[in-house]
Amino acid sequence: MENDDVLDPAEGPQQRPQSLMLAFFGNHVLEEGDLCVSSGSVIDVLGRVGVGEPAVRSTLTRMVNRGLLSRQREGRRMYFGLTPHARRILEDGHARIWTRGAVDDAWDGTWTLLGFSLPDSWKSRRHDLRSRLTWSGFGPLYSGLWIAPGEVDVTAVVEELDLSDHVKVFRAQAADLTDIDQMIRDTWDLESIAARYTSFDARWTPHLASEPDAGSGSGSGSGSGSGSDDDPIGTRLRLVSEWLWTIRTDPRLPARHLPPDWPAGPAQETFRRVAARTEEPARRMARELLDTARAR
Repeated sequence: MENDDVLDPAEGPQQRPQSLMLAFFGNHVLEEGDLCVSSGSVIDVLGRVGVGEPAVRSTLTRMVNRGLLSRQREGRRMYFGLTPHARRILEDGHARIWTRGAVDDAWDGTWTLLGFSLPDSWKSRRHDLRSRLTWSGFGPLYSGLWIAPGEVDVTAVVEELDLSDHVKVFRAQAADLTDIDQMIRDTWDLESIAARYTSFDARWTPHLASEPDAGSGSGSGSGSGSGSDDDPIGTRLRLVSEWLWTIRTDPRLPARHLPPDWPAGPAQETFRRVAARTEEPARRMARELLDTARAR
């Protein structure tokens, strides 16, 4: 998976257009089969989160050239859909958000170790490998030895980068003499990861201030102060893209080896509550707003 195509780790909560674009297609196209969306609709929705028309058009062209989007003309309009490559990226992100989650309470004590040695001239491939390993939950135990909690299948990553002859992968358990807590602190920047969750929670908790009572509907209240009901499609786009940025560098470390006040759980609860509140209103708005066509 090309995790750099999902979210750039250097970005802040206001992501680049391509990250928002993929979040848009993940929200409204991924589960709709061979659906394509007109450029005008994409311009409209991304405009709601501050991306101008020139940036949207150039990003669409760039993503077509990178094999992430397909393109077809219907009359005078251009429509864009997902390629198989983009679907794999978005399906992985979907599983990361909705299936695996941000908290690992069931770690079995195993680790996946990956060792690699690449020629000095392969700077780009080294960057790609490290970036994809980070998305997969790995951290650098040493410069050429990366480690991730649990059993992580990196076959697709290694094969896509054509690095099978340069990578060795092992499953292991730490010996008693290994201080796992210290190893985790040395390998991952826990303060930075925690700060992302804390910041996300602080930004999105106010969106729940006017949350309707249980059983009162799907969130069609006045929405004063939250913005969720005023523009659910834009709110949900920002929500999902910001959450992906938040979890981007979190390897889902074993909960029992993290501080007791680790903020991933509360932040995930906030994310899921806002997501549940905006899901149906955003879906209704998408049906009314988006100009779509079936891929040929």
